[in-house]
Amino acid sequence: MLYKRPKLVALVGPTASGKSVLAIKLAKKFNGEIISADSRQIYEGMDIGTAKSYRTKNEKRKMKNNILIIEGIPHYMIDVVKPDKEFTLTHFKKETLKIIKDIQKRGKIPFLVGGTGLYVRAVTDNLEIPKVPPDKKLRKKLEKEIEQGTKKSYHKLLKLDPAAKKFIDPQNPRRIIRALEVCLKSEKSFSQLRKKGEEFFDVLEIGIKLPKEKLHKKINQRVDKMIKQGLIKETKELSQKYSWDLPSMSGIGYKQIGMYLRGEIDLKEAIELIKRDTRRYAKRQITWFKRDKRIK
Repeated sequence: MLYKRPKLVALVGPTASGKSVLAIKLAKKFNGEIISADSRQIYEGMDIGTAKSYRTKNEKRKMKNNILIIEGIPHYMIDVVKPDKEFTLTHFKKETLKIIKDIQKRGKIPFLVGGTGLYVRAVTDNLEIPKVPPDKKLRKKLEKEIEQGTKKSYHKLLKLDPAAKKFIDPQNPRRIIRALEVCLKSEKSFSQLRKKGEEFFDVLEIGIKLPKEKLHKKINQRVDKMIKQGLIKETKELSQKYSWDLPSMSGIGYKQIGMYLRGEIDLKEAIELIKRDTRRYAKRQITWFKRDKRIK
């Protein structure tokens, strides 16, 4: 008798495309629960800038047994760690697999929802994450090199590992630093060590695609809404507890509002930069998901 793999639905797409709203509708219809695959929504207190569902819908979070409930649907992997704590791809995969198995055990369908492609792939493809421990001294050196921008460090990575172009975002300093760290410490390419294991689930992958103009309009509207909801106040409060140098604080929205708060740019320019950088991020997400022919 053939082993039947348990079902998993992955709902992917660029930022502001409507994934969260659709996921809740599907979860209600098909008796499901939602796991966020968003590398920024893991941080506590970073609510407005990461567009957490309960903030965008003006709905307060409801907790039941430490699980976030939005519109009656349990949501996992949101508000997992403080912004100054490290949370790796390995952490995400390990925690998410536990949650998925628990949801399936209770006879429900898990929905893995988000735009962080590497988070989704780590679970759906059972990626074997390179077991190379962090090197604080090397990491400090790489962080210093990347301070002026990611371009130089990204080219350095591609020289060591040309295949990294397929899955490392050229604008993501944290991922570039980690890939360089793995290459330099192991003397093997990051992509060589990042292999697919045996797949655990029967995955249905659904992709959301919007016309470019419509997506850009939604992005611009979302940014304006974030400002009205209090992104400046949220960023100011976070800056009183956490360093601007943290990966969490250099995310889109917080970075630009930080520049405004430090007097480097005016508010109008900060808002335009958030919109521009979000559009660019969405373009990179679309490129990532377009490569995967399994997405329907």
